[in-house]
Amino acid sequence: MNHSLIITSSGSKLSLKFSGEFTLYTISKYQNQIDTINFNDTQSVVLDFTELSYLDTASAIFINSLERKFLDKNIGFDIQCFSNDILDTIKLVKKETLTASKIPPLTKRTPLDMVGEMSYANYLGFLSFMAFIGELFATKIYYLKSLNNIRYKEIAFELNESMVKAFLIISITSFLIGVVVAYQSAYQLKIYGANIFIVDMLGISILRELAPLITAIVIAGRSGSAFTAQIGAMKITEELDAMRTMGFDPYVFLVMPRIIALMIAMPLLIFVADIMAIIGGMVIANIDLGITPELFLERFNSVIDVKHFFIGILKGPFFAFLIATIGIYRGLMVKNDTQSIGVNTTKSVVEAIFAVIVCDAIFSILFTNMGI
Repeated sequence: MNHSLIITSSGSKLSLKFSGEFTLYTISKYQNQIDTINFNDTQSVVLDFTELSYLDTASAIFINSLERKFLDKNIGFDIQCFSNDILDTIKLVKKETLTASKIPPLTKRTPLDMVGEMSYANYLGFLSFMAFIGELFATKIYYLKSLNNIRYKEIAFELNESMVKAFLIISITSFLIGVVVAYQSAYQLKIYGANIFIVDMLGISILRELAPLITAIVIAGRSGSAFTAQIGAMKITEELDAMRTMGFDPYVFLVMPRIIALMIAMPLLIFVADIMAIIGGMVIANIDLGITPELFLERFNSVIDVKHFFIGILKGPFFAFLIATIGIYRGLMVKNDTQSIGVNTTKSVVEAIFAVIVCDAIFSILFTNMGI
């Protein structure tokens, strides 16, 4: 439909006659026409809507702004209109428009504000994680009430994923760690002619600390991230909701098998790491210090107490529990977008490694004070 704005002036009186449809798409055209008017000699303005067929809310807001502009210049303002719909639209917009006298200035957050927000966010995250742990232990009690509740097939599958497929990377990593530690130690021991003591140092450090810690860090990056990505993808695709709808508890079918499998796998992986790291150290001791494998193993058997081996193995289930629970918890925290999977996977790896190191430090302090 045609639309137009006719501007007529009679002395100090100005008439703006609108016809056709007055919508959002015509406002800029009319604004350009009105901007060309000199209002210095104008005492009154009449908006003629007698031939106007339609007015939308955007145009009503424009009309109200014109009214305020004319009133600020002490110019009289009047509307001529026969359509109640158009008048009601103008009145409604005028009534509902919020008139803020002043936009409040943007206040800059202080360091104390940021610390408070961060602390509160961490507090809420801690409560959420504790609720997850509580539900996990409640499920575990039910899970272990009867052997029929245990999902043997799922546990076997997760053992294959978390342990069997991890043997190669754990073996290579542990072997190289043994090589590096032995090589760096050999240089210092040769200075004092204490070559044979490389066996003592490698045996205690690898069995008690290095093998469990390196294994846990590799598994946190491998299995922990996989748990987060798998559970997160299932949450995005609403598989978890579907399981609950069909009466299957995700904690029983998804969470518990992964945790139990990793707690079984970790001591075995640490055992493999012990062997490969000692072999790596033995190779360097033979090449760099002239200590034969027979002499190395004889010294190892005589000076290294078996308690160091069991201490390292004992840490395995605790590390596995931390890695699995953090990985699964982060998977359940995934939102309905793919970016959230990446964010929570990164958080799960970082938090799992941090938790493992803290747990290892606690074990070290505890065993040292106990004289073990």
